[in-house]
Amino acid sequence: MDMFRWKKTFFMMVIFTLIFVTVLSGCSSSSKDEKTSGKKADNGSLTLSYWVSNSRPDTLKNYNEMGAYKKLEEITGVKVKFDHPASGEADQQFNLMMTSGELPDVIERIWTSVPGGPEKYIKDNKIVRLNDYIDKYAPNFKKVLDEHPEWRKMVSTDDGSIYSFPFLRQDELNLTFFGPVIRKDWLEKLGLEMPETIDEWHTVLKAFKDKDPNGNGEADEIPFLIDKDSITSNAFVGAWGVTNGFYHVDGKVQYGPIQPEYKEFLSLMNDWYKEGLIDKEYVATDDKLKDAKVTNDQLGAFMGYSGSSILRYMQLKKDDENFTLTGAQYPVFKKGETPIFNLGEANYNGVGAAISTDNQNIEETVKWLDYKYGEDGFKLFNFGIEGESYEEVDGYPTYKEVITNNPDGKSMSEALALYVPAGWSGPFVQAKEYAEQYNNLPEQLEALENWKKGSNERVMPLVTPTQAESDEYASIMNDIGTYKSEMINKFIMGEEPLDHFDKFVETIQSMGIDRATEIQQDALNRYNDR
Repeated sequence: MDMFRWKKTFFMMVIFTLIFVTVLSGCSSSSKDEKTSGKKADNGSLTLSYWVSNSRPDTLKNYNEMGAYKKLEEITGVKVKFDHPASGEADQQFNLMMTSGELPDVIERIWTSVPGGPEKYIKDNKIVRLNDYIDKYAPNFKKVLDEHPEWRKMVSTDDGSIYSFPFLRQDELNLTFFGPVIRKDWLEKLGLEMPETIDEWHTVLKAFKDKDPNGNGEADEIPFLIDKDSITSNAFVGAWGVTNGFYHVDGKVQYGPIQPEYKEFLSLMNDWYKEGLIDKEYVATDDKLKDAKVTNDQLGAFMGYSGSSILRYMQLKKDDENFTLTGAQYPVFKKGETPIFNLGEANYNGVGAAISTDNQNIEETVKWLDYKYGEDGFKLFNFGIEGESYEEVDGYPTYKEVITNNPDGKSMSEALALYVPAGWSGPFVQAKEYAEQYNNLPEQLEALENWKKGSNERVMPLVTPTQAESDEYASIMNDIGTYKSEMINKFIMGEEPLDHFDKFVETIQSMGIDRATEIQQDALNRYNDR
């Protein structure tokens, strides 16, 4: 009897287990169907899941709060569920997502930086090759590409695939936003001209150090703050015709930090550091400390942006009528020369919205994304809502005071973020009129004029290693990048004598820089053949 009861109990347990597994499986399937948006509800409306980093978490909890996306839903009827990865974890979460087997409908990111390049994800059947869809369902975007064949080259892979709806910048003014920033009022007080050459910079920085331009009677001025990570970007080092990374001379790729000219640049930085012209605390200076040095009238020059540096600092110091910042051109050796480099930005910076292969309504998603490249979408995503955030003045879309002089005390960039993503990126064309109005101070406009000088003939385009090359390249450059940064700062601060530069070069060569350069060369050749 006991044996019979045991068998009966065991049999019932098996039945219940099978039922439970079946129900659980059904729930899992149902859950996946719910998560897989990109499909139409019974009423015909479309909901898309959209993965993108939140570029303005200080202003927006979610992009659904943005005026442009609210209005786009009204116009198109398409609802969007935005998923924002945690700050600083975008690459990690992207990699996990791409191996999870469950993808959002739209993925916006810097695609040119993904391991293996975007073509890998097309071949792995993760994202959709868009060429045919664009021809059939994206007339606005197709028109943009037809009118700008050089943009088409930028947004395509080496195999000719278009993999995303890209962020494109309309005009040269949109590409110019960073460079050497200098205290213009200090120059005027000391009777100095805006520096153009390396020698003139030395004269200016020495005067900033010795002649008490802040007028407090103390020798507390910091002439120049350099960046420990980018080492003044392409400025200053660019005077020698090299960069801190890869560049090319007449199509031949070279790596800047191992060139003889780079040693000369380091020698200059070391001399300036010893003279007290470079901030002794530059390695430890974060953004907060930098803000304090600028607003406390200590810092004479630094690398910065037209908006978040010149505009922001002048707003913070608006009660000081003398405080004036502007931008100086990238330095040269001979007066009147055109700088070999400036910021070196291209119309396409690698950001785009790709459509995943899990999307069940690709055609409708293409049409939805294409709206942003038409005239109405162009205005919506650059200027927001007519009558609310902008108005047409003689045919010119003009931001209203809610943007330019926000009643709640928000900065212009914060106010813009409530309406449009024009201040950072997204799948649309950034308007020249945005850049003109965001840079509305005379000091900003002067900075842009100075910063945009530069031929940039040696700047590398956004090339992409193949899938086979990608892991090898990343492995080489991760190690080299860490070693290079550490040693450059040691050379500048005198912790490592410049007599050891040849040993520094040999070490980088032993770490595989020749192979990395070969990969970059092959990628450049393929780019030129597109």
